Formats: sequence, structure tokens, C-alpha cells
Amino acid sequence: MGKIGKLVAVSCLALSGLVLGACATGGSESKDNTVAATVNGRNIMLKDVEVSLSQQTGGKPETLNQLQLASARLQILDSLIQREVLYQRAEREKLLPTDAQIETAIATQKQQSGMTSEDFDKAIAAQNLSPDRLREEAKKDLAISALQDKYAGKIEINNREVEDYYNANRSQFVNARGVALAMIMVDPADNSAQGVRDDAKNDTDAKLKIDNIYQQLQGKADFATVARAKSEDAASVRNGGDIGFATEDALKSNNFPAELISNFFGPMQVGDYTQPVRFPDGKWYIFKLAERRLQTENLTLDSPGVRQQITQGLTNQRKQILNAALLETALNEARIINNLATNMLNNPSNLGLRPAGSTATPASSPAAGAAEQPTATPASTTSAPVTVNPAASPAATK
Repeated sequence: MGKIGKLVAVSCLALSGLVLGACATGGSESKDNTVAATVNGRNIMLKDVEVSLSQQTGGKPETLNQLQLASARLQILDSLIQREVLYQRAEREKLLPTDAQIETAIATQKQQSGMTSEDFDKAIAAQNLSPDRLREEAKKDLAISALQDKYAGKIEINNREVEDYYNANRSQFVNARGVALAMIMVDPADNSAQGVRDDAKNDTDAKLKIDNIYQQLQGKADFATVARAKSEDAASVRNGGDIGFATEDALKSNNFPAELISNFFGPMQVGDYTQPVRFPDGKWYIFKLAERRLQTENLTLDSPGVRQQITQGLTNQRKQILNAALLETALNEARIINNLATNMLNNPSNLGLRPAGSTATPASSPAAGAAEQPTATPASTTSAPVTVNPAASPAATK
């Protein structure tokens, strides 16, 4: 089959963040019953595309021009088609999750969001997700993941492959001088709309909150527990404050004060935490020193974790290729009718679209016997270099 786009998101909930990355299909109150596409006779509605479009544009799809709208709608629909194709394949292979697995996935994402149950429900509602639809999307995520894992489970990496990779990439295997940190952050800006619990909304509130947190830590409160409950940084909430490993140069480039860096590499002991520190952007931080390396060390294949890291990296690379092959096979086996694309071809002057947010009657759908439309292979699943650097800098360094 031909290719018309790239994957936007095959898995939207359990694997990539329940609140912030949800597809939210079917949750709109729109009365629009236009069928955007069918996959083996199952409908994907245009209103589902519109909901995702609204989310991707921060609720302002009207800021896009006609060409941008057309492109975005095609890509979103393409991802929904791919998602449905994989889900139906998982159904046929009897890989659907149990009710208990669905509930556990939702509960885990709720916990990782760092929100109260009430705030979580509000965030879900704001994305036009009903509880039933939330369960349905989680079900699809788990099913697709199980399908991909079924084939990935057959991957085997032998010692020769591991040794060849190490010999060709020795420069990657270095334990650099640096520190592993955890943090608690308080932001004086109003972040309540993002569901931040106990949100500080001004400088006075932020100073009071960070001082109270520091007092809790001095009272022997567990750093990770406090970070999950009080930090206003989403990544550190999910990871109990952990922000990973950073070299000395990385700390400097992220505007860490020189005195603070000297403390990390000097008198501070592993397990200690700092007093509250205010950065130039006005945010307050408390850092915990989780690990420290004072010397750069070249690693060998016999160094702890090196073989495992290479094996995992090579496995992940093969998983990407297998996922692409699985999707391509599932697409080839499916009967897909893309009404949205056909309408665009039939109405090139306006691309068959109404303006963003309009409730006007759309162009009529083609007959059920219309020719199948080309489908897409996700660009994100093509072969990529293996990344196994054990000294990678943290993803959320401030």
C-alpha cells in the first residue's frame, strides 16, 4: 500500500500518559455523526478527529489555516486508523486485557499524575473523556501493548552482537564525573489549571510552601514521598523526585549556581539534601544528592551493567522494527475506507472541510464501496541507533 502520512500516536493512554496524552476518542458532545473512516466495517467518527485536533492545538484549532487544518486532520485520522487496526489484530489474537488489568492501569496513571482523584477526574472531563471512554482507551492501549510484546518476546540477542556493538562504540561507555539528583520544585506561577496539587500561586505562597517542605524533610520525612505529594514538577512527581544523572558541565549549562555545584562535588554527602535554593526564574528547589562520581571512568564489557545495557538497546531497536512490520502487516490485511481523504480529493477548493469548530453540515461521505485509501507506516518505528550511554544527562534538569 502507499503511504500518506506518519503515525501521530498509536498508543495514547497507558503507555504515554493518561491525562496529558489521551486520544479522547468518542467523548465529544458534538452531534456530528459523520464517519471519517472505517476499519473492517468499524467506524471512526470525524468528531473523534476534532477532539484530538482541539487537544493538539491547546483548544484553539481556529489558529490554524486551512492547509494546516487539512494536514493535521489527515495525520490524526491516520493515527486513529492505525490504532484501530492494531486493536482489532489484538482482538483476533485473544490478547484483550481483563477488567482488573484495565482498572490497575488507570489507577497507576492516576497515581503517577500527582493529582488528587478529584483533580484527575476534572482533567479527564476537560478532555471530553467520560469514564467509560477512559476505560475503552485504556483497554485498547493494553491490548496493543500485549500484541507488540507477543512478537518482541521472540527477540534473542547473542554475545557476539553485544561484543560487536561494544567494540564499535567504545566511546559511549564512560562513567563521567557527575552527580545523580532528586528534586522538589515549587513554582510561584499559578499552575492550578494543570492539576497541580497545593499549587503556590505567587512568590509569598511559594516561599512559605518550600519552607514547610524543608521542615518536613528535617523532621525525617521520606524525600520521595514528599516529592510525589508536594513537588510542582510533573516529572519529579512521577519519579519520586528523581531527575537522573548530570555531568558538571550539564549542571553549569542549566544555570545551577556555582556554589551549589561545588557543594554537590564537595562537602555534601550522598543522601543529603540542600536548603531551599531559588533559581533566576523565580522557582524554588530542594535537591537531594543520590549519587556522586568524582572521576571519569572508562567501562569495559565486564563492568557492571554494560552487557545488560547493550542487550536492552539492541532489543529495543529490534522492537521498533518489529512494531513497524506488525503495523504494516495489519494494515495490509485490513479493509480501510478513508472518507475524509476522499472528500478532500473530491473538493480540492476547500479540501472538503468546514472551518475549525464549525457545526455546519460536512461534505457527504462516499459510498460504502469507495476505493480503499492509502494507509501509512509510522516514521517513528523505523530503525534507529541503539542508545546505551550509561552516563546520559537527566531529562528534567532545570
